[in-house]
Amino acid sequence: MLYAHIYTKIHTLITFDNEIYRESGIGKKGVIANSPLPITPPPHHPTTPSLIGENNDMLLHLSTWYEVQEYLYRSQGIIIPIGSTEQHGPTGLIGTDAICAEAIARGVGEQLKVMVAPTINVGMALHHAAFPGTISLRPSTMILVIGEYITSLAKAGFNKFFFINGHGGNIATLKAAFSETYTILADLNLPNAHLVQCQVGNWFMASGVYQLAKELYGNQEGSHATPSEVALTQYLYPEAIKQAPLAVEVARGHQIYGAADFRRRYPDGRMGSNPALATPEHGQQFYEVAVKELSNSYLEFLNSY
Repeated sequence: MLYAHIYTKIHTLITFDNEIYRESGIGKKGVIANSPLPITPPPHHPTTPSLIGENNDMLLHLSTWYEVQEYLYRSQGIIIPIGSTEQHGPTGLIGTDAICAEAIARGVGEQLKVMVAPTINVGMALHHAAFPGTISLRPSTMILVIGEYITSLAKAGFNKFFFINGHGGNIATLKAAFSETYTILADLNLPNAHLVQCQVGNWFMASGVYQLAKELYGNQEGSHATPSEVALTQYLYPEAIKQAPLAVEVARGHQIYGAADFRRRYPDGRMGSNPALATPEHGQQFYEVAVKELSNSYLEFLNSY
């Protein structure tokens, strides 16, 4: 039923997009609707498959500029995975947030044939900086990075930016970055500035993911270094599963201030969680639920005005 639903949605969107293209003269003047750049259609024999083939997983960094150009003729939407590089307790991988966001983004991209941009692996994790291995951007720096990503892609003709996020600490900064970027694009007088829209999909906050975590782990899910995110990394990288003794008592419920204060209040990095409950099998369940739910969220976003 999911595949039938997705096919119907995609067919509707393609039909809708084609109407816009015809009204805008695409194919006649070689210009993507409201794109600031003139587009010359790439060489393409009518009997051959698309330059981006059926088996391509739609990764921007594995595409050519011709392939991206052809993609823009049918869609101006793109998925951008964003995570963090930070401590995740005694058994969680430092790259957990980026690993999870990237895998789910690729899953959605493959499911819907949507272009997926390179992952932003470093986010706003200043409160984890007292743990070795953490790399963080200041909020002001992250706002600039997000703005440059969006601006570069908007200049090429992308209008819909769906960020699949794996780190709660990114949310506030992402929303601030969107507001600032809208103004910057307008000030640049880009023809498509008024069409640019950004949205965040937090995989760990998806209703199905939340419900599954509650069923599997109850109140031992916690809020950082959780068994759900650890399980997902175990599913994706079974060769990197870590084992370490975990204290039975785990800190929870404290406010988050600076890095030293966080380390004092949460000495092993966990926040009310028991990652020992994680299994690769659980991880596969979380992956499938997240991809399904965020695929639907992306389609709703793409079809909104």
